[in-house]
Amino acid sequence: MTRPLTLFTGQWADLSLEVLAEKARGFGYDGLELASWGDHFDVRRALVEDDYVAGKWRQLRAQGLGCFAISNHLVGQAVCDRIDERHRAILPERVWGEGNPVEVNRRAAEEMKDTARAARRFFDAAPEELRPALEAVGRTVVTGFTGSSIWPWVYAFPPLRPGQIEGGFADFGRRWRPILDVFDQEDVDFALEVHPTEIAFDIASARRALEAVDHHPRFGFNFDPSHFGYQNVDYLRFLDLFADRIFHVHVKDVWWDDRPAEAGVFGGHLEFGDGRRGWDFRSPGRGRIDFEGIHRRLLLADYRGPLSVEWEDALMEREHGAAEACAFVRRLLHPPSARAFDAAFEERERR
Repeated sequence: MTRPLTLFTGQWADLSLEVLAEKARGFGYDGLELASWGDHFDVRRALVEDDYVAGKWRQLRAQGLGCFAISNHLVGQAVCDRIDERHRAILPERVWGEGNPVEVNRRAAEEMKDTARAARRFFDAAPEELRPALEAVGRTVVTGFTGSSIWPWVYAFPPLRPGQIEGGFADFGRRWRPILDVFDQEDVDFALEVHPTEIAFDIASARRALEAVDHHPRFGFNFDPSHFGYQNVDYLRFLDLFADRIFHVHVKDVWWDDRPAEAGVFGGHLEFGDGRRGWDFRSPGRGRIDFEGIHRRLLLADYRGPLSVEWEDALMEREHGAAEACAFVRRLLHPPSARAFDAAFEERERR
């Protein structure tokens, strides 16, 4: 199969879907990973308005684009987080409500269940000409975050009491297993982006997250190597260990300096793009991530989904960057061999 190349719309939510779709076609993408904010995809409208999902497909197909995943990172963050005023800026009013933390957690969980239902409705309405490509991918995916009640304790002082970390993973499991059961009912998979601030942010915590949801068949990962590189986590090893749980892939690059810097892994409360940082996100191909190695590991894992460019680079104009990133990823995409590389020797001997 030819792997689809998509653009994640989360960083483009200031543009309408109509405008962004036209730009994405010009950049060279096959489709979009639709974020559930801006006007790109609205979970509630997808469920209650008869023509809403069909209308989204019309906007995409007008530019010859497909879609292979829906994102709801922002609401997912509020399922397990300790809610404060920051969350108001990222949540729909129907989820924020009056801002009561317990109720925000509860409404976020219900919205994630509805996201599974909305994704099912959206992909069931896909145009006939796109169905072979969707079937080749092999799964319907919602990407997102989970939040974490224990992330503020990732480097804790005073020392934590016994059981506090275990309690955080138990809290995650208790909140997310019922959500995942709805995903199962809708035949949709949830792909957690392993990422600082989430319940899973490296290999060790990803293992514990899987255990906390009893290895639920609908729980997997949205693999984004940029969040591993600067942490000094082996992202290729992650693909080996969780090959059957890679439900979606983001292409995002990161640069880090081997020399000491003014601000290290924790970022020093400096903005992205500040030259005093020891690491920063960069346009794909301009950082230090081994994307060739990733592509080959994905072939070995029989990953059939898209590569979705999540474009971030504080020092580059984004339209230039999105087009450049598309061309960079295109050069990586080669199909797997259907034969052993040395089969020609045996054929010659038979002749």
